[in-house]
Amino acid sequence: MPLASVKYQHRVLGLLSLLSIITYLDRVCIAVAGPRMQDSLHIGPEAWGWVTSAFFVSYSAFDIPTGMMGDRIGPRRVLTRIVLWWSIFTSLTGAVSNYFVLLLVRFCFGVGEAGAYPNTGVVIGRWIPVRNRARAWGIVWMMSQIGGAISPLLVIPIQTHFGWQRSFYLFGFVGVIWAGFWYWWFRDSPAEKAGVTSAEMEELRGTPTHKHQGLLWSLALRSGNLWRITAMVACYVYALAFFQSWFQTYLVRGRGFNEGLLMLSSLPYAIGACANLAGGITSDWLVRRVGLRAGRQTIGVAGLGAAAVFLTATILTMNNTLVILFLSLVYAGLAFQQPVFFAVCLDVGRRHAGAVVGLTNTAGNASMAVSSVVFGQLVGRFGSYNAPLIPMVFTLCVGTLLWLTVDPTRELFVEGG
Repeated sequence: MPLASVKYQHRVLGLLSLLSIITYLDRVCIAVAGPRMQDSLHIGPEAWGWVTSAFFVSYSAFDIPTGMMGDRIGPRRVLTRIVLWWSIFTSLTGAVSNYFVLLLVRFCFGVGEAGAYPNTGVVIGRWIPVRNRARAWGIVWMMSQIGGAISPLLVIPIQTHFGWQRSFYLFGFVGVIWAGFWYWWFRDSPAEKAGVTSAEMEELRGTPTHKHQGLLWSLALRSGNLWRITAMVACYVYALAFFQSWFQTYLVRGRGFNEGLLMLSSLPYAIGACANLAGGITSDWLVRRVGLRAGRQTIGVAGLGAAAVFLTATILTMNNTLVILFLSLVYAGLAFQQPVFFAVCLDVGRRHAGAVVGLTNTAGNASMAVSSVVFGQLVGRFGSYNAPLIPMVFTLCVGTLLWLTVDPTRELFVEGG
């Protein structure tokens, strides 16, 4: 298909998808390199928990203001700054020589990346029609899983032949290239982009413009619906943190995998990519047939419920082949409901999408920070890499129940929400 015949909303979605790949390449890189970095820098499990947590602490602290900044000045400039910043600190991760410098660099990395997905939400809210938003989020998150899947395939050969440092240098350079192209080509709304046809503008009628109205936090924080959404994301992300921080270390230290078998750690991300897309498409299909609330809730309950079941199976099995299979299905369950959660944020947030995604992302990354530290502490306390998985099962069960209480039909400022 000639590029000229491709709608601009689809070209924008393509750039966001590429960004999502780069995001997860950079995030998962440290998890894949984790065993070698721990040996090289003499870092134990308790201390490594703080290394992985440092990113999530700073990310959660800056997610809301950076999301609101996207609402206010537009995602073109904000995403350019975000990607340049995190690319610099991705490269600096490869230059660290001791534990405390690593903590500082990862903290600054989180400061820079904060707001990436809230501003992605702003872009989707402005460029994608309502009926296609869950599918759009599904595509974006599918591509993030592809980034996670190819990360071990790239990082392991690089660190085997050149050392773990070189992979960080390479991934940082890729981010700089994306940021330059984004700033040159993208515009904050379809009306500002030359070449968008009148037919596509009509299709996008009703999406928020770049005109910003201040978010009334005093009213927003009285919304019970918003608090339930926020609690739900904190529950599921507590388990998701394992795959971004401890997964490869768990396989090597807890299950005895060697570096060759570590290539299998790509499998959950590959399956998760399919689950992301399937969740978004299925939710949009259900919304058209059974309504917005049931169309969102069904996917959420199915995804987190399945993740809880298969994580329990992971704890109980002694077979390493089944470990990879069960953990892949855990990740698939998390990924299946992930785009629907972000679609719900747009459903209730409307023109405040960046702030709402920022709030829920803050809760999620705070939960990730806690999860990463608790994982290392429980390993140190019990000498078992399975012990930290038990509280994850509990949070997944609570998250499943919370999905039943979330109402995407209630906008943010509806009284008594």
